Amino acid sequence: MEDSSSENTAPKSKEYEREPVPSHALKGPGKFWGMYAGEHTAGTEFMIGPLFLAAGASLQNLLVGLLIGNLLAVLSWRFLVLPIAMSKRMTLYYQLERIAGRHTVKIYNLVNGLLFCFLAGCMITVSAAAIGIPFGIFYDTPEQTFGLGAPSFTLLVFIVGSLMAVIAASGYETVAKVANIAAPWMIGVFVACGLVALHQMGVTTWSQLHEASFWDNAVSFVQEKNGPQEFGIGKIIIFSWLCNGAMHFGMADLSIFRFAKNKSSGWAPSIGMYLGHYMAWICAALLLAALIQTNPSEALNSSGKVQADPGRLAWFSLGWVGIVCVVIAGWTTANPTVYRAGLALQGVFPKSKTYLMTLLAGLIATVAGIFPNLSGQLLGFVGTYGCILGPMGAILFVDFWVLRQNDKDEFAHRNNKSFHWIVLASWLIPVATGLHFIFREETFAAFLVIPCWVAAGLIYYFLNKIIS
Repeated sequence: MEDSSSENTAPKSKEYEREPVPSHALKGPGKFWGMYAGEHTAGTEFMIGPLFLAAGASLQNLLVGLLIGNLLAVLSWRFLVLPIAMSKRMTLYYQLERIAGRHTVKIYNLVNGLLFCFLAGCMITVSAAAIGIPFGIFYDTPEQTFGLGAPSFTLLVFIVGSLMAVIAASGYETVAKVANIAAPWMIGVFVACGLVALHQMGVTTWSQLHEASFWDNAVSFVQEKNGPQEFGIGKIIIFSWLCNGAMHFGMADLSIFRFAKNKSSGWAPSIGMYLGHYMAWICAALLLAALIQTNPSEALNSSGKVQADPGRLAWFSLGWVGIVCVVIAGWTTANPTVYRAGLALQGVFPKSKTYLMTLLAGLIATVAGIFPNLSGQLLGFVGTYGCILGPMGAILFVDFWVLRQNDKDEFAHRNNKSFHWIVLASWLIPVATGLHFIFREETFAAFLVIPCWVAAGLIYYFLNKIIS
C-alpha cells in the first residue's frame, strides 16, 4: 500500500503542513501570548458570558468556578499539548496521519474541519449582528435551528464571512498579527463594558457587588421569560475547563504550538483564560444584567424571549466603541478557527494548497453563520465538539508517551499502511457512546469530555497490546 506520509509528493509551503517546523521558523512567546489573548478575549465571550446568567448561574459560583476551571485549562495546554508539540513540530493532522494512515484520518479531518467551521460561523454571526445595529439590520433568533434571519442580515453575514476567510487564508503569521494588534485595546473595552454596566445598574460599592441583587433579579427575569434552568458551580468548573477541550485534550493546538521556540510559550493560554474566559465572560454577562434592569424590552426578541445579542448589548453600553469591539472580537476568534479548519481540510486533500482549503473552510463557516439560532447554542456545542474531537487526542497521547517507548508508535508510517482499524475503533466507540448520552439522555456535554478521552486512550492501548 502507498506510504501514508506522502512526503515526496506533497507540496511544500511556509506553513509546513507535512513536515516538522524548522528551527528558523520557530516563534517567540510574544506571538502566542498575543494570539491567545486575542482569540479568547473575543466574540464567543460576548455570547457565552450572558448565557451563564440566562442559565441561572449565581454570580458567586461564577467567580469561583471560573477561577478553578480556567486554571485546569491552562495546565492542560501546558502539560498535555506543549511537550508533544515541541518534540514533533508537526500539525495535529499530519501526526495523526502517521499513526492512523491517510484513509483513516481523512474521516477525522473532515469532522474536525466541519466542527471548527461551525464555531467560526457563530462568530461571523456575532460580528455581522454588531455591524448591522447602526444600520437597522437586526439579529433575531428564529424558532427553527436552521431558520434564516432577514435577507439583509444574510447578505451582511456573507460579506463579513468573506473578509474573515481572506485573512485566515493568509496564513499563521497574518492571523497572529491581527490578534496582536486587536488584543490590547479589546481587553480594555471589555473592562469598560463591565464598569459601564455596573454604573448603569447603580452598583457603586463592594457591598452591592457582593450582595448581587442586581444579578439575581436579572436571572429571575430571564427564567420567567425563557423557563427555569440551573447552572451550578460544578457545571461552571467543568465547562470552563473543557469548553476548549478540542484544543488541549483533543490536541488541536499542536498545530499552533509546533512553532514554539521555548517552553514558556505553553503558559500563553493563561492570558486568554483569565482575561477572556474570566474577566470578559463576567463583563459580558453584566451587560445583559444591565440591559434587563434599565431597558428590559430591548433584551427580548420577537418571540418575547431574552436573547443574548452581543451587538445590542455592546451598543447600549458603549455605542460605536462597543460595536467595533464586538466586530473585531468576532474576527479574532473566527480567524484562527478558520485557519485550523483549513489545515484539517488540507489533511483530507493533502496535495491541495492550504490557502484554498482555508478559503473553503471560510465559505462553509459563512454558510453556518447565516443561521442565527446556531450561535445561541454555544454552551452545548463546545462540550459536544470536545467529546467528538477529544478522544483522538488521547490516542495521540498514548502513542507518543507509551507506544513510542517500544518503537510501536506511528503505526501507519512504520508499516507503510494507509488504514489502521484500531485507531478508528478507539475513536468512534467513545464518541458514539458520548453522543448517545448527550442527545438521548440529555447529559451536559462537557461532563463527557474526559470520560470519552480516557476511554479512547485505554481502548487504543489495550487493543495494541492484544494485537501485538
